[in-house]
Amino acid sequence: MRSPFRTVALAGRYQTEGVAPAIAQIGDFLRARGMSVLLERGTAESIGRPDEAADAEEIGHQADLAVAVGGDGTMLGLARELAPYEVPLVGINHGRLGFVTDIALENWHDALGMILDGHYHAEERTLLTARVVRDQEIVWSALAMNDVVVNRSSRTGMIELQVHVDDLYMYSQRADGLIVATPTGSTAYALSANGPILHPQVQGIVMVPVAPQALSNRPIVLPDDVTITIRVVEGREPRVAGDMQVFSDLHVGDDIIVQRAPFRCRFLHPPDYTYYATLRGKLNWHELPILQQRKR
Repeated sequence: MRSPFRTVALAGRYQTEGVAPAIAQIGDFLRARGMSVLLERGTAESIGRPDEAADAEEIGHQADLAVAVGGDGTMLGLARELAPYEVPLVGINHGRLGFVTDIALENWHDALGMILDGHYHAEERTLLTARVVRDQEIVWSALAMNDVVVNRSSRTGMIELQVHVDDLYMYSQRADGLIVATPTGSTAYALSANGPILHPQVQGIVMVPVAPQALSNRPIVLPDDVTITIRVVEGREPRVAGDMQVFSDLHVGDDIIVQRAPFRCRFLHPPDYTYYATLRGKLNWHELPILQQRKR
């Protein structure tokens, strides 16, 4: 069977023990199938193949598929770089959690082989754009696949934020911070702040306050075509981050404008993949609660 993919890019968290040999093995596997291989520049240097190094633009224009080897952070970083080029991604997990890197490292051979033969489950994932506007000028911008977070410095008290949605006033709140998350990010920081889980195919954005002063401030799911404007009203050393890309020079009076990105990222999974199995495995939904017995 002729593979729909002729050029495959590889990227990995090569500093982690065991990742560089895995990337080299996957590269050899791809070449044995007659495919051209591109290596992210840092990855190429780490495994001794500098002649196959390529930057994000080269990968975006040349690759039919990109494979990330590492944890979710590796996958999210590659997704942000390649989403504008519409290159589909496969994630092989060599991290701790693996919500989006769903192929176990020990199973990569069979799973990747099926995908390369055209047997896969595809899904589209939403991304967010964030920009900080100060005196009508953009002073910072970022692309995020998980979330955009406005919060306080760990050394200071609460910050006060004012939120508008499509230029309509929503609320003002004092809190440790505010999370704006995609469905992908709903199982990340937003989940730890008691936000809801959104299925990846839900066209929504979840907004979750972090430790709000008023207990009536609750998470809300918004349509993903809205424009969210968050103004810093009060607070010392506020900051904003998009997928941990931090801008720490946030000022009182700045507006953080969050919107759905004009493109989406395409993930490819083995044919037996289901999102519910991922939730069961990562959140231990398959385990029954353990009843605590009182000490006698």
